[in-house]
Amino acid sequence: MTLLEGRGLALIRGGRLLFEGLDLSLHRGGALHLAGPNGCGKTSLIRLVAGLLKPAAGKLERSEAALADEGLALDLDLKLGKALAFWNGPKLADAMTAFGLDPLADVPVRLLSTGQAKRARLARVMASGSPLWLLDEPVNGLDGDGVRRLSAAIAAHQLAGGAVVAASHVALEGDWQRLELGR
Repeated sequence: MTLLEGRGLALIRGGRLLFEGLDLSLHRGGALHLAGPNGCGKTSLIRLVAGLLKPAAGKLERSEAALADEGLALDLDLKLGKALAFWNGPKLADAMTAFGLDPLADVPVRLLSTGQAKRARLARVMASGSPLWLLDEPVNGLDGDGVRRLSAAIAAHQLAGGAVVAASHVALEGDWQRLELGR
């Protein structure tokens, strides 16, 4: 089953054409790594797939998706466990454990380190139960343990029939289809 299908996509941002004639397809169990230099449209393509931007041309269809980008999307004044629970994700307990956040459940979100906040973003996506994960620079701010936990979560998501689109400047562990932008 196809979770993401784009045909003839074009995107203009700030009067600049980022890409055109872009086709992409992602099936259950798939992983798409968006690569390329800064400013080539990786984050914009993630935002387009998330429905936050509209294409200048082409057609995009996707299943339910969850996005982890630079926005934390958690109430800074709440304790982490309660802030994540706001999203009412069906897999919250598993996600907190998968990303090593259980010991931080009673810590206010505003006190999380950069890496802990990144893990919280990723846990929010995992907890959502969405079949399509959209991850913008998912390893930025993660230590070695965080990267291993992310890789394990992605592999488990794929095994369960989910798919992942990730924009990253670094190689990602696992079997990824690569789409190079900005060439």
